[in-house]
Amino acid sequence: MAVTPSMIAVALGQAAPEPGSVTEQQWEMWIADAEMLIEDRRTSFTPPRELSEAKVDYAVREAVVSHVKKPDDATQVTVSVDDGSTSKTFQSGKGRVTVDGWWDFLGLSDAVSGAFSVDMLGFANVHLPWCASMFGALYCSCGVDIAGTPIYEGGEP
Repeated sequence: MAVTPSMIAVALGQAAPEPGSVTEQQWEMWIADAEMLIEDRRTSFTPPRELSEAKVDYAVREAVVSHVKKPDDATQVTVSVDDGSTSKTFQSGKGRVTVDGWWDFLGLSDAVSGAFSVDMLGFANVHLPWCASMFGALYCSCGVDIAGTPIYEGGEP
């Protein structure tokens, strides 16, 4: 099942745009843009990842609905007349259809760990029995804290 402008209208709670209207053409273009972004991300993996059609349709629909609600990147409008002025501030979109928030849901996020990753288990289970940290020290003498495995003091646990 592919996303259509009628589905976008239902999600927005409004009548579908007239066939051939500029609004319908915009929505079709934005649907195609979202599908292209997802396909591009899917094929960037080796091998390309398989996706659930239902999840893709959901992500495309929600991305387009979000863009219809907040299509441009303006954040404040000010109107001045003589000595008076009024301003309206509102949340805005990115100015384009984006599916960036849907990568985890689609299974297309990079599982990245690096310098700022957090190890929830810690190194307690791989320290050597004679490591200073096993005796209550605030430091590790076997090197697990810097390498992930014992690199000093030799021997097997």
